This record gives sequence, C-alpha cells and structure tokens, in this order.
Amino acid sequence: MEIKEIMSHVDHTLLKQEATWEDIKVICDDACRYGTASVCIPAAFVKSANEYLGEKMPVCTVIGFPNGYATTATKCFETDDALKNGAKEIDMVIHIGALKEKRYNDILSEIRSIKEVCGKNILKVIIETCLLTDEEKIAMCKIVGEAGADYIKTSTGFSSGGATFDDIRLFKKNVPEGLLIKAAGGIKTFDDAREFISLGADRLGTSRLVSILKQEKIMQKY
Repeated sequence: MEIKEIMSHVDHTLLKQEATWEDIKVICDDACRYGTASVCIPAAFVKSANEYLGEKMPVCTVIGFPNGYATTATKCFETDDALKNGAKEIDMVIHIGALKEKRYNDILSEIRSIKEVCGKNILKVIIETCLLTDEEKIAMCKIVGEAGADYIKTSTGFSSGGATFDDIRLFKKNVPEGLLIKAAGGIKTFDDAREFISLGADRLGTSRLVSILKQEKIMQKY
C-alpha cells in the first residue's frame, strides 16, 4: 500500500492541552501537504482553522472529550457550536459509565441526538476500547450502527491504551453493514497503519505518520 493511499485515511490530529494556534496552523499545513482525510483539532480552534483552510481540508473536532460524561444537552450544544464554526466531522465520546451499567438505550438516544445535530456531517463515536470488555465492545458495534452514526472509533488517546489489531478484528466481525471503523491512539508506524487498514479500519487517528514523513524529508507530489 502506497504512502499516498495510507495518508488519505488519516485524520491528522493535535489534541494536546497546550496546543497553540501556531501549532494548529502547522498541522493544517501538513495535512494539506500530505493529503490527509481531515485535520482533527480542539473545538476552540475550529473557526480559525476553517477560515485558514477554506475548502482545502475538512476540519474535525472532538465532543465530550476525553471523558465522555458530559450531559447529552452539553454534547449537543458543543456539536452545534462546532458545526457553526465550520467543522465537517465530529468525534464524540460516549458515557462509558452508562455502558458499564448497561444503559444501552441512554447511549443509543444520546448518539441519535448528536447525529441529528450533525445532519449530513460525519459523526464518529469513540468508545474507549481499553476500558471495555469484548462484550461491551460488541454491544457498542450494534448501538453505534443502530443510532445512525458513520464510524465507531476505538480510542481518545488520553486513556490507558489506544487502538489494537484485535479490537479492529472484533469490530469488523460485529459492525452492521455501512458502519465504518476508525482506529486511533498509538499508531506509530506505517507498518501499523497498513495493518489497521488491511484489518478493516477506514480512518486512522494519528499525528505520527506526518512526523515520520517530515523527519525523513519525504516530499510526495500528490
């Protein structure tokens, strides 16, 4: 799999608390240069990034991040605000405690509510796999699909672990038709990226691949 194809699956990501606008501009420029699928950034920078990028690159942001335990109303407000500021893709975090309590209808209702706010914009649902049992992961494959979201996503990158090959295999076996998969957290190499894509991930949340290209001074003329 060629570098160009791999990069077309990448949400080039910077979500560190200490990120500045200068940092955000750099990853926006890099996303355009290396042909990523989107740039994923904190909500506070969405409006500026959208104005900076124009139509060159979709802006993605995170909702209820990273813990997921904000109220549904809060998440819906965050989503609406982000979309009004120019976001085209939303990555939301579920209420993990509700999943542990098997409050499946509450989670389903929340995702549906946020998808309604998103409309035709892409919604990815982060379930934080490192905190879940396989039974809970399988349940979420069904719930996320039933709720009408576009992607199920492994991880925030802010908890005790990120994406694993086993999680993507499990997702692939259990997602309903039409629900796509995003692997995020700990994707460090192009070999990792190739494997995640071959196992069924359509998107990859990472900043490492662009860093590798820059360090190795690989100038792809896309």
